[in-house]
Amino acid sequence: MEDLTLEGQGVGRRAGKACFVDGALPGERVRAVQTGCKRNFDTARLDAVLEPAAERVEPHCAWFGVCGGCRLMHADIALQRRLKERSLFETLARIGHVQPERRLEPLTGADLGYRRTARLGVKYVAKKGGTLVGFRERGGRYLADMRDCPVLHPALGGRIAKLREFIDGLDARERIPQIEAAVDDAGTTALVFRHLQPLSVPDLDRLAAFAEAEGVQLYLQPGGPDSVQFHAGPAAELHYAHPEFGLQVEFQPLDFIQVHAGINRDMVLRALDLLALTPESRVLDLYCGLGNFTLPLAQRAREVLGVEGDAVMLDRARANAEAQGIGNTRYRRANLEDPALADAAWLQEPFDRVLLDPPRTGAAAVVAALGPRAIPRLVYVSCNPATLARDAGELVQRFGYRLEAAGIMDMFPHTAHVESMALFTRG
Repeated sequence: MEDLTLEGQGVGRRAGKACFVDGALPGERVRAVQTGCKRNFDTARLDAVLEPAAERVEPHCAWFGVCGGCRLMHADIALQRRLKERSLFETLARIGHVQPERRLEPLTGADLGYRRTARLGVKYVAKKGGTLVGFRERGGRYLADMRDCPVLHPALGGRIAKLREFIDGLDARERIPQIEAAVDDAGTTALVFRHLQPLSVPDLDRLAAFAEAEGVQLYLQPGGPDSVQFHAGPAAELHYAHPEFGLQVEFQPLDFIQVHAGINRDMVLRALDLLALTPESRVLDLYCGLGNFTLPLAQRAREVLGVEGDAVMLDRARANAEAQGIGNTRYRRANLEDPALADAAWLQEPFDRVLLDPPRTGAAAVVAALGPRAIPRLVYVSCNPATLARDAGELVQRFGYRLEAAGIMDMFPHTAHVESMALFTRG
């Protein structure tokens, strides 16, 4: 094997034609069974590792290879991070035709038990002997028959078998498609049961008894996100902290928060360091959400304007600021994908720092609107190297920014996800 993809496929060649082998690593000699034939490449299933690579490790999960959540658990964590770094910098070069002047050291943290939020699929399958709870199999059609998950926070991953058994005993076991789960810094666990039809009185009682016995917050979701209602369990507010700033961010079970608590704290610290804030800085925080960056930024800047498209999240950001006596933040609701964004009144203000943390689709409209304004320092937090590269190319080649620094953040160890941060400067 010559190479490795983010999807965990070793890359070899037969008569000059590439062959992708699930589960193989670079430097290995393997025996594989061909599973597909395309014009430019073949695919194969690993049958045996004849000569293992030094980076091969025993996966921590019994369901690895079946569950589609993790793709790289057979490779040691150092190899995984090198692969993600290479993917970021190659994507910047290939799509954006840019390279950073310096490479940031990867942000790293715990690689097991780190995931504090998850959407768990639920499916009653009589042929499997009952209810399945967890993630989809590779290929995405069926749920994996799993009983725990070592990458989930133990309060979630360690409860999968218990949830399967509990749901088996519900009248509505065939009408519960998913459970949204979240764990806060104090270990408070929230479970949101989506149900497709009204629940029976006995089921409501069973759910309340389960919440009491397990010490979890249990919510019901009969419709869309607005229909979520607390049902039983401890009434404590969910929260996570930024200890270096003495801040606490409250959230609701379905709110977006970063899945890895340790990486999130380090990510915020790095972003503020790259922005090089002064007491006179006026900061524009785009896609601000709950205020994950806004609140720490406010402690080091003169003023921060948080902009977000979701009115509910903006209300939570305001409430988080007010609860902690932070008076130098303002908030605006805006569609940050609007091609007419450049005409927004708030964007005419004299900001000297910008932080943006867009979704996977990137920030094309934001870049087009901000580019001509020549902001001295702009930090871009990305969950998709391809859209970061596209936007970086625009900032550098069209608007004259320098891509001063970039690097990965290992927010999702063992998976194909590549999170990164980039600093752009002008002046």
